[in-house]
Amino acid sequence: MERLKTSIQFVKGVGPARQRQLLKLGIMSVFDMMWHIPRGYVDREAVIPIHALRAGDTVSIKAKIMGTSVSRTRRGMSIFRALLQDNSGVVTAVWFNQPFLKNSLKSGMILYINGKVTFRGSQMEINVNEYDLLEEKETVDKIAAIYPLTEGIAQKSIRRIVSAVLKDYLNDYPEILTAEAREELQLCDMQFALQNIHYPADWHSYALARKRLAFEELLLFQLSLYYKTTQFKNLKGIAHLEQDDLLEKVTRNLPYQLTRAQQRAVKEIFTDMESAKSMGRLLQGDVGSGKTVVAALAAAKCVSSGYQTAIMAPTEILARQHLKSLQRFFTGTNVAIACLTSGTQAAARGQILEALASGEINIIVGTHSLIQDDIAFSALGLVVIDEQHRFGVRQRAKLNSKGLAPDMLVMTATPIPRTLALTLYGDLEMSVIDELPPGRKPVLTRYFPPSARKSVYEFIRKQINKGAQAYFVCPLVEESQKQDLQAAVSLYHDLSENVFPENKVGLLHGRLKPVEKDNIIQAFSRGEIDILVSTTVIEVGIDVPAATLMVIEQAERFGLAQLHQLRGRVGRGAKQSYCILLGNPQTEEALQRIKAMEATNDGFILAQEDLKIRGPGEFLGVRQHGLLQFKIADLSADIELSEKARKAAQNFQRQDPILQQYMQLKFSNQPEIVSG
Repeated sequence: MERLKTSIQFVKGVGPARQRQLLKLGIMSVFDMMWHIPRGYVDREAVIPIHALRAGDTVSIKAKIMGTSVSRTRRGMSIFRALLQDNSGVVTAVWFNQPFLKNSLKSGMILYINGKVTFRGSQMEINVNEYDLLEEKETVDKIAAIYPLTEGIAQKSIRRIVSAVLKDYLNDYPEILTAEAREELQLCDMQFALQNIHYPADWHSYALARKRLAFEELLLFQLSLYYKTTQFKNLKGIAHLEQDDLLEKVTRNLPYQLTRAQQRAVKEIFTDMESAKSMGRLLQGDVGSGKTVVAALAAAKCVSSGYQTAIMAPTEILARQHLKSLQRFFTGTNVAIACLTSGTQAAARGQILEALASGEINIIVGTHSLIQDDIAFSALGLVVIDEQHRFGVRQRAKLNSKGLAPDMLVMTATPIPRTLALTLYGDLEMSVIDELPPGRKPVLTRYFPPSARKSVYEFIRKQINKGAQAYFVCPLVEESQKQDLQAAVSLYHDLSENVFPENKVGLLHGRLKPVEKDNIIQAFSRGEIDILVSTTVIEVGIDVPAATLMVIEQAERFGLAQLHQLRGRVGRGAKQSYCILLGNPQTEEALQRIKAMEATNDGFILAQEDLKIRGPGEFLGVRQHGLLQFKIADLSADIELSEKARKAAQNFQRQDPILQQYMQLKFSNQPEIVSG
């Protein structure tokens, strides 16, 4: 095991300069090099002659470069082209946004190309997925691995280093599964797996190698999760035992009788809270399913037991919406509720901090402001994190650390398929609210192209004349918040001056001061504004039951989860609500999202579809999420394998020192992997 920790610098052919380049790829040790998984492969035996190419096929060819060129589109995209020739004909290979290739691909070189055949006018082209340069005197592997690279390192260099590492260190790699376990799970051994992921003997050997390495990652992930879970669950927490009738008073103030799903969730949460062990529970519920009501009851139980509750939301709008809801639920009680955000004035902030520390404030709602170093609680007993995927692991842990093992409830309106949730949130118990409050009707969702805009406006006008209110949402322009704002301002002026001059139109965006945002939202809530033009700041946190119309501009630019969240701003009352998607989807992915939105209002079904479309990394927002970024396992494709790994992890002797060292090696360069 110790030899696997050897610095990559000391591998034959590396040295200090090459080590610095490899460090950019996250490769520090021999172990890291073994887990530098190829991003693709070129099958050198599957090539076909150029004259046999057909449009729409994904193919591999072997050909000589006859010439190259670089051009730019009007939008600034660079296109590198290489004219390729074999014994049967010529074809142009195309790479997008890789102008640097002109320095490495020259006339006379022999290439293996894998890509999709297309036509540009009458000219046949191959849009390149992978390519491989055939070096002189190179040992020709049947299946050549294509690695992620960084500046200054070529494929041949990576291959040479991988070959040296496997030759000198592969025998040192640990095998943590017994022969019996491997046979039962139909898995190859790790040495075979590592050899054939880098140098596949054939595609069957590659498949065996990939399956074992994916299982290994998932197994180690589950074992790491187990350590964190055990550590958390063994903490002595607070046994919340009510001392008055506060919970009964709050229950009477609720706007409707709890649904069966809410009752089930409340029972599960209360059971945890009454235990002397710290609660760690994930509450999943679709938009509008009533998670805030459940959180309010948990807060009431906490306060009734003599402790404080902290509720952290990702945006100021959502925090203030929670404050408004809680004030309504706690009407007629002596519970002190406050809100703390970056927009809180200095004098008011000082008073809130003092009241929190003394215990005068029972419930505090806020944004990231709640985790500032100078925030102290008298007796923090419950932490509620809303829209948990918006916060990193350390942010959640920091709020949690402001009490002595307080109970923690994390909530999400982005449903995660159950099997995936079990993998990711094994450290948390799970409650699901899978039904909407009584009286709610499904939102009717329809897509319209830009040519139908006038018809859409006419429909909106008729609905407003009947007393409805409408949202118009502009997409976020990631490259420029200024552009984002301009788009909203431009639409606001067009609607207020040209389309709906007889109606009151409001504008809401992220650059307004907190008090300005609040004033606009309150005016919209009171019905003083008929149409609210907004950027995506309304994605969460606005609850106006009278608003029954949602128009999403350039809908193809939104992700599926975001479209569903925006749609959740309507359909919050008893009247029929509508969501209109205006746009011009050009990609298959965008069309899939639009069709999914039209087909269902069920967030759990949409989550599964979103997972298929985007894959787990994008679906979960890995960078924000603080989750392990797997090298080879795919949480959407490997669901069955993940479940097997979870079960296998339960049977391990987790104190095995070899296993401890192995896990340390695997996760030493990774972010925190536990969600709680």
